[in-house]
Amino acid sequence: MQTQDTNFVVRAMRPDDLALIRSWTAAEGWNPGLHDGPCFLATDPEGFFVGELDGQPISSISCVAYGDSFGFLGLYIVKPEFRGLGFGMRTWQTGIARLGTRNVGLDGVLAQKSNYERSGFSFAYHHIRYQGEGGGTIPPGLVRLSTIPFEEVLAYDGLCFPAARPTFLRGWLALAESVALGCRRKGRLAGFGVARRCVEGFKIGPLFADDFAVAEQLLQGLSAETGGRFYLDIAEEAENPAASELVKQFGMVETFRVARMYTKGRPRLDASRVFGITTMELG
Repeated sequence: MQTQDTNFVVRAMRPDDLALIRSWTAAEGWNPGLHDGPCFLATDPEGFFVGELDGQPISSISCVAYGDSFGFLGLYIVKPEFRGLGFGMRTWQTGIARLGTRNVGLDGVLAQKSNYERSGFSFAYHHIRYQGEGGGTIPPGLVRLSTIPFEEVLAYDGLCFPAARPTFLRGWLALAESVALGCRRKGRLAGFGVARRCVEGFKIGPLFADDFAVAEQLLQGLSAETGGRFYLDIAEEAENPAASELVKQFGMVETFRVARMYTKGRPRLDASRVFGITTMELG
C-alpha cells in the first residue's frame, strides 16, 4: 500500500511494531496498557497500519472491523516532527478504507474534533477519564470471571457493545497483570469488570453492570484487588447518570475528556449498563 510519495509507505502493522506504538501512545499521555498490543492485533490483524518514511515508522492507525456492520478507529498518531505534512492523512485514508461501509466509531481528542467531522464523523457525546485511589477489601458476592462460562460473559458484553467481539474478549480476559471479576444475581450474570496494568496504575474497563449497586460492588472489588491509582473512562452524565454518581462516590477526579463520534449515528446498546467503557483504542 504505497502512497503518492515513493518514500512514504503505509503497511500492515507487525508484532514487532507493538512496543514502539505503545511508546508513542505513552508519550501522548494516553497511558496504554502494558500488555494490550498482542490482544489488539489478534482482534483484527488486517486492521492495524504503520506509515514508514524512508523505512522509519512515523505514523500509525487501527481500524478494527467487528463483523460486517461496525468498526472502531484508534491509535491514530503521527510523530510530532512529521505532523502537518500530509502523512497523517495518507495513513488515515489507508486505514479507513479497511472499514468500508461500516458504521465507524472513535474517541478523538477534542482538538481534532473538527477534522474528524470533515472526514464524515458526527459528535455523539463525551467520554471522560477519571482517576481514583484503590485499596480496601473485596466485598462479598463477587467471583472470578474465569469461573463463569465464556458464552455467558460474551452475551452480557453484547448488551453493552454494538457488535459481537469474541476474539477480542477472550484475549482481554486473559491479559497478564489483570483482574477480572463478575457478579451473579439469582443465578445469572449481573455485571463484570476488568482491571489491567498500565504504564501508570491500572485502568478499569469494561465495567458493565445491571445497576448502580452491582457497579459499585465491582469497582470496589477491582480497586481493592489492584490497590493504588486506577482510572475509569465513562460517558458524560447525560448518557448514564449512575456512572457519574459512581465516580463521585469513589472520590475520583477528571483528568481529560474525548469526543465519541460515529459515521452513521449511535449504534444500539444499553447505555444504562455501561459504567466504564472497555478501551478508547478499540471501543
